[in-house]
Amino acid sequence: MAPRLPAHCWRQLALRPATTTSTPTTTTTTVLSQSSLLRRSPDYSETTPNPTPLSYTQTRTVSSGWSTLPARAKPHRFNQTTSGLPAPTTGPAAALKRKELTTPVRTGVLAIKKGMTVFMGKRGGRIGCTVLQMDRVQTVLNKNRRDHGYWAVQVGMGERLAGNVGAPMLGYYEAKGIAPKERLAEFRVRGKEGLLPIGVQLMPDWFYVGQRVDVRSNSRGQGFAGGMKRHGFSGQGASHGNSKNHRTPGSVGPSQGSGSRVLPGKKMPGRMGNEQVTIQNLPILLVDNDLGLIVVKGCVAGPKGTIVKVQDACKKEPPAQSWIDGTRRVLEERFPHAEAHLQAARERHLELKEARQEKRIEELLKEGVPGPEETAEAIEELLAEYEDEAAARKKIARQKEAKQEVA
Repeated sequence: MAPRLPAHCWRQLALRPATTTSTPTTTTTTVLSQSSLLRRSPDYSETTPNPTPLSYTQTRTVSSGWSTLPARAKPHRFNQTTSGLPAPTTGPAAALKRKELTTPVRTGVLAIKKGMTVFMGKRGGRIGCTVLQMDRVQTVLNKNRRDHGYWAVQVGMGERLAGNVGAPMLGYYEAKGIAPKERLAEFRVRGKEGLLPIGVQLMPDWFYVGQRVDVRSNSRGQGFAGGMKRHGFSGQGASHGNSKNHRTPGSVGPSQGSGSRVLPGKKMPGRMGNEQVTIQNLPILLVDNDLGLIVVKGCVAGPKGTIVKVQDACKKEPPAQSWIDGTRRVLEERFPHAEAHLQAARERHLELKEARQEKRIEELLKEGVPGPEETAEAIEELLAEYEDEAAARKKIARQKEAKQEVA
């Protein structure tokens, strides 16, 4: 913007004589004010007799030319592929395309850190490892590109008492036929092929021995810590006049050069720990479905009992497609009635919701709410399968014990 003119310049412009304009029919006098010298108002006319002088205040509008770019009502109507231009490189689709190679193909699982132990190698080497245990890990929700903008699977772990869960979340679980979960987590996947049926339970054999995984968890909280402990400062001198400032960080910035303030991001004392830490590319050493254990090499952040997220490593090649298809097939064989169970749960949820609105829920609870026949049959089949598997495992264990006794 041009600099403002001093007051004496405006005074000289205002003292200029009026200009007389003659026409064949009439003679008009035009008064040139300071504003009219700089610009002409849209309402100004040469034939207007004695127009009112404009104000000294400059109006900054689009019509006066002060704005360099008018407001656009539809800023996204340009750069469309239909007009012959190349496809834009910004937007949700482009962002998902950029993250495609670093997004895992499959969902991850939740586990509890039980502690650390040692594996002995074939040559006598000690390998430190962390023991993770899965506890009733089930899929709760699928997120798709159309409704949520990306692909993801929500997974729940453990169980909570219904009295400790709010009414909205109880309805959320009721519509899916799942018991309230202790913890929920979301795992992004590359595409719709990574989505799973709702309500199925994931087991440790979702991974295989030797696979590389990324493990995310919160580190141990250290409380409020000083600069030496939190950032590794060396501290100040121990003598030569230093009094009670041996562990202080010292100066935190200059006075004049930076505006007499502490610059953002300055390393200072504060709360230490309790931050999400990701350990990448940890190999899996052991997978046990009976105990629900996953043993990974190395250490995992956090104390015992912390919740851990385990997912395929994003910087390594995903598992072979044959393995992915095999795990998906095993999951469908274990829970063949997942879709029917989900549909029955949704219908029952609507019935109970209507009963609550009509205040008939107490009567239903007294009489008992019978489940649908399809769901009851599916549950019975699952229980029978679990009993058969348990009997087979016991039989194998007895055979092993007998062989050991004979040997």
